[in-house]
Amino acid sequence: MARRKSALELVRPDDESATSRRNRVNFFELAYQRIEDRLVTCELRAGQFLTVQELQNLTGFGRTPVHSAVNRLAADTLIIIRPRHGLQIAPIDLARERMLLALRRDMERFVIRLAAERASLSHRNQALHIERALRERHDTLTIDAFNKLDRRIDALVLAAAGEPFLVHTLRPLHTIYRRIGYIYHRQLPGHTDLGRTIDSHLAILNAIANRRVDRAVKASDALIDYMDQMFEEMESGIDPSLLDCSIEPLPGT
Repeated sequence: MARRKSALELVRPDDESATSRRNRVNFFELAYQRIEDRLVTCELRAGQFLTVQELQNLTGFGRTPVHSAVNRLAADTLIIIRPRHGLQIAPIDLARERMLLALRRDMERFVIRLAAERASLSHRNQALHIERALRERHDTLTIDAFNKLDRRIDALVLAAAGEPFLVHTLRPLHTIYRRIGYIYHRQLPGHTDLGRTIDSHLAILNAIANRRVDRAVKASDALIDYMDQMFEEMESGIDPSLLDCSIEPLPGT
């Protein structure tokens, strides 16, 4: 009995260490997601300067998970680390982000094709479930509610594709264009209707659920074409201070 107790005591620290590591990873992911959410909704404004402490207060997490999240967001080019000056939310460069849309088009074709080819019964069931939710709320969905579903769609497509490398490559691109969509629908006059955005995602979900590879790729291209159109309208119609808060808005706007 004494020998058994001793063995258990030797195992316990490792178990606790593994649990601690899992908790740290979970906190890091949650901190990343909370900062990412505030980037997408422009609560953290493009061009804004702030500190790690302010992000800790905003997210409710401690220094270690927030610091890890900031490092990843810096690698994603969404946050700029300014030595001796703190952090800056990267200003939005519409020309750069439109150029990167060509990269996203090719990558999305690849991941959508994989997802349609490899989708398991569970993945297909989830796609149909989200599709049904989108159809039922088609005319009443807000941009905030849509973005929550969009995040789930992105995660589902990546899970169905089954290639972990794609997660780290596409995730920052998804964040960049989710923010562009948010600004377009919330800040550009006359563009509150989400119908075309929702229809594009419905087509992708339906094609993956039915394992229609060519149709899925075509639907993905249609979504990217729509995003490209958004840039055309934003380049001439958006208030520059929304892209970089250091630019003062014109009086009376």
